[in-house]
Parts: sequence; structure tokens; C-alpha cells
Amino acid sequence: MPHLSRRLLDALVLLWLVTTLTFVLVHLAPGDPATLLVAPTATAEEAAQMRRSLGLDAPWPVQYAEWVGRALTGDLGTSLTRSRPVRDIIGEALPISLFLGGTSLLLSFFFGTAIGLWQALRASRTTDTVLTLASAVIYAMPSFWLALALVTLFTTGAVWFDFPLWLRLPAFGVQAPALDPSTVHWIDRMRHAVLPLVVLSVPGAAGVVRFARQSVREAAQQQHVASAYARGLSTSRVSVGHVLRNALTPLVVLFGLTLPGVIAGSVFVEQVFAWPGLGRTMLDAIAARDYPVVLGLTLVYATAVILANLLADVLLWRLDPRRRT
Repeated sequence: MPHLSRRLLDALVLLWLVTTLTFVLVHLAPGDPATLLVAPTATAEEAAQMRRSLGLDAPWPVQYAEWVGRALTGDLGTSLTRSRPVRDIIGEALPISLFLGGTSLLLSFFFGTAIGLWQALRASRTTDTVLTLASAVIYAMPSFWLALALVTLFTTGAVWFDFPLWLRLPAFGVQAPALDPSTVHWIDRMRHAVLPLVVLSVPGAAGVVRFARQSVREAAQQQHVASAYARGLSTSRVSVGHVLRNALTPLVVLFGLTLPGVIAGSVFVEQVFAWPGLGRTMLDAIAARDYPVVLGLTLVYATAVILANLLADVLLWRLDPRRRT
């Protein structure tokens, strides 16, 4: 418990450092929100009046103290461009990012761990080499490049190659524009989600495959595994009870490091496929110099990363008895 208390204190200090650094950087960035909100023909006095109405004329320490005071009470301020509470904006975009990130994370670890386990224990040398090269190539693909390639394939390419109707997947948006936005059409939404999930899941699974393969191979070479085979245990019992159990610790660390990607890992994917999640909201806020939205999303991202690391520590403490001593 003292270790957990110390980590909680470190997490609070780190959260304060991240938000403080973000506040300084967004205010140092070129561009003035007031000049972006007034008309192009506005005078300098009108821009200054807009700046005063937004509270941007106050010194930075005053603005920072006011923002921290509000954030401690759960008030993240009001968007400069949308004139809406930042908390409401994040609340609308968060389910989109959670769906994309959470589903892709589960798919990546399920298929990646299964393929890595099979590759390490059952695959032949030729198959292992082919899978290793394929996973390295797929993992090296930038997500934005893969997204643009799939958009091209399923828009222009669908016409060139004469794809059947069921294979002509929509490339943009959450659902078809002709549908009533107040109703949920699950089949249409699932079709729209295929390409974003492929872009997020396939490279993630390739990385998990490489990591799981190495972890399982190292665990399979331990002395107690050979002893288990010598006692006459079946291959399945040895694989699950001895190999996979010992390979689970590094996979838990990887899961903890990857967990923040549930809400923070789909920035460019959301932008390319026009999904109104946290990533697209962050890019729009940065372009518009919407300081409250940028700071609010940074707070959400930083909290997710810190909580994921704490969760990984707790899981490792439970899985590895050596850490309890």
C-alpha cells in the first residue's frame, strides 16, 4: 500500500506538470483566438474588446489560476469557438473514441496474442519467418497512410475493380447522411466502423504478435517448462499453465502502456474518416486556438495515461508474487 500511495502522489504531480506545460505551450503558439473570432474587417479595438470578453487580456498566471480553480470543481470552462461547456463537448465525443479505441484494443490483443502464441509454439520455421516479416511490415505502416489507402481503395478503387455492393464500405462519417441522425441504425454504423477499426486494429495486432511471440518463447525456454513435459503433462496444459502464465506479465505491461490509446490513439484516424471523436475535436480546437478545449482534452488524455500505468502496476503486483515482497 505505501507503494501505491507513492505512485498516486507521483501521478498527481505528473498530471499537474502536463497540464501546466500544455497551458504554456498553447499560449506561446502563434495566433490569437480573438482575431479568429471577429470579422475580417474588424478593427484592433474590436479585437481587443473580444479579447477582454474572453478573459484573454489577463496575465497568464491569473488565467492559469482561474482555470485550475475551475478544473478542481469539475468545470473545464467554455469553448471559445462553440460557446458551449467544454465538459459537454468532451462528453459527446468521448463515446466515439471509446468505441473505436476499446474495440480495436480488444481485437488487437485477442488476435495478436493468439497468433503470437501459435507462432511461438506450433509454427514451422518457414511459417514463423513469413509471419515475422509480415507483422514487421504491417506494424511499420503509418496509420494515416493506411487510412488514406483504404479510403482510396473503397471509393475510387471500388469503381475501378467493380466491387460488389456488400463490399463497397462507406469511407466517411458515422452513418449515412440520408438517415435520420436522431435514430441509431446499427447495421449502417457497423459498416461505417469497419475501415476505422481495420486501420486501428491491424497494426496494433501486428505489434502484439511480435511482443507475444518473444515473451512466449522466453517463457517456453525456462527450466520448469521442461520439467513439466518430463512429468508427462500434455502440451495444452503446459502451454496454458506454465508458458502462457509466465508470459502474461510482459503482456500486462504492454496492455497498460497501450490502454491510453483507447481514447488517445485514434486522432488521425478520426480526422481521415470524419468521426467526431476526441481526436478530431482536439485537432479542430488546436486549429481554432480554442484554449479551454485543448486544456480539457489534455487533462483527459493525461489522466487516462496515468490511470493506465497505475492499473498496470496493480495487475503486476497481483500476478507476480515477487513484487509483493
